[in-house]
Amino acid sequence: MSNVVMEFLKSHNREKSEKTQAPELFSPAVELGNLLAKRMQEDPHFYLFSPDETTSNKLDAVFDVEKRAWSLPIAKWDLPEADNGRIVEMLSENVLFSVMTGHILNGEQAMMTSYEAFFPVITSQLLQQMKFFKQCNATSWRKKYPAINLLSTSTCWRQDHNGFTHQSPALISTLLAVPSNLANCLFPVDDIAAREAFYFMLNTRNVVNLTTFNKIDEPRFLDKETGGLNFHTGGASIFESVSDDDPDFVFVGVGDLMTKEAIEAINILRRDLPEYKYRFVNVNALSYRAIGTTNAKLTKEQFEKIFTKDRPIIANFHGYPETFETILENYTYRGRVRVHGFVEEGSTTTPFEMLRRNVASRYDLAIDVATVLKRTDLVEKYQETLEQNHEHAIQFGEDLIK
Repeated sequence: MSNVVMEFLKSHNREKSEKTQAPELFSPAVELGNLLAKRMQEDPHFYLFSPDETTSNKLDAVFDVEKRAWSLPIAKWDLPEADNGRIVEMLSENVLFSVMTGHILNGEQAMMTSYEAFFPVITSQLLQQMKFFKQCNATSWRKKYPAINLLSTSTCWRQDHNGFTHQSPALISTLLAVPSNLANCLFPVDDIAAREAFYFMLNTRNVVNLTTFNKIDEPRFLDKETGGLNFHTGGASIFESVSDDDPDFVFVGVGDLMTKEAIEAINILRRDLPEYKYRFVNVNALSYRAIGTTNAKLTKEQFEKIFTKDRPIIANFHGYPETFETILENYTYRGRVRVHGFVEEGSTTTPFEMLRRNVASRYDLAIDVATVLKRTDLVEKYQETLEQNHEHAIQFGEDLIK
């Protein structure tokens, strides 16, 4: 490791330890598990459908209040089970979705969870259900049905042990491409936003809601007063605590880990380029051709107020970059936008190395700004830092950068 990069990393880590204490961490998955358990207690007809990862996805609070559906003999080491259990586990997303759809068409609510990479298995079934909802909306005598609510976790960014086969955000792109405007993709940034997303899903009808979150513990960015506001008012909000007025550059995070990296990029740039101003915008919801939900899309006027009219936009998106680029084209011109995201570079590797492989780390975002400003010295420093993390991760199986 060069002396320049070594001193840079030492300085960065020292400044962080001196200025801030380690943030308290929270789990969106645990919060959703608690909410599912509460809902099962409140509604005796509410079901949870899951392949076989309810516990590994940290939703296991449901087993404190309800049993798993099971009609065979029960062993002493089994989870709570009964033939009338309302936690339905089966390693077949297709069968689970079919049963859940029948339950919903009976007017009762349910949710389904799965690993992100395996939710696309039900794509055809989802599209057929959206066609059914479209026809329902056009038929006066049809009632409104509970939404199809999907909880997508164990995402592409944190498959540290399963690797490339378990890394795919493809369902997000599929749902956002369907012109029926009957799908919401929600990206709660922390446990507070996850709670608001949960209640948003329960209160919607005749739509598909896909909520994507990681099951790891992460910092809390929101408070209980503001956590869910942007699910109902256009899907985008400025994080004032990390933003400047009249910014020179606008950073955007869509997803929990993507938000963390974008904010870290701003922290790096504030140290190396303090003469410039930065704004951070969190996007919590996307729908067809829009930021926001199907019933609360961000207008172009709102967009320009939040994202400015002409400042460079550096975005970090949970899914495929082209998906978010297509949405942004409805608000502004492509030349001012650079979108990072999952570019199908997967592996069984460390968390930060996974970000580096997909050009979606904090240093990759910072390189965009350094490139615009023609600061080749910073570009080289950031690239060398990324390379050093890569070498360290391969040799020791852990990241230099946390």
